[in-house]
Amino acid sequence: MKIAFLTGSNRKGASSTILAKSMAERMERMHVQASVFDLAEWQLPIYSPDSDYSNHDGVQRMSRFMMEADGIVLSTPEFHGSISGALKNALDYLGQAHFADKPVLSIGSAGGPVGVSSLTQLQAIVRNLHGINCPHWISIGGDGRARYASASTAELDNRAEQAMEALLDLAGRLMRSRV
Repeated sequence: MKIAFLTGSNRKGASSTILAKSMAERMERMHVQASVFDLAEWQLPIYSPDSDYSNHDGVQRMSRFMMEADGIVLSTPEFHGSISGALKNALDYLGQAHFADKPVLSIGSAGGPVGVSSLTQLQAIVRNLHGINCPHWISIGGDGRARYASASTAELDNRAEQAMEALLDLAGRLMRSRV
């Protein structure tokens, strides 16, 4: 099983990215192939349908990365009640072929107590791309962000563990139904 993490902060050390990387490391310890495409490391040009990005290394790499995934985790900071511009720009390069019939877990990090506006928007985007929203999502904010604010990775809390297990269960069931 391959799980692709697309981290939507363009700030190094973002709590949403640390949570995603922590989850990917936890999956690796469970013998699940989990990889992170970090938009802070792979900054993409602003998407335009009038331009051809087929030779851009970051766009090609992200497209292959997402196509090969059996499940997806989208991680974003919440800015002004929405997903990050970096993540929205990255998603504009992708389409139904990258998401159709794949389970998607959404992660959000907000400066306030919770950040559900960005998660609601991610779920609408996933539906429009024909992905399958995981029944769980993760919103970290306020004091909860402190757990994922300082190290490059951290131990997952119970909520993150439950959401991760739900994603892996859904991905496994979908993979078995395709055989």
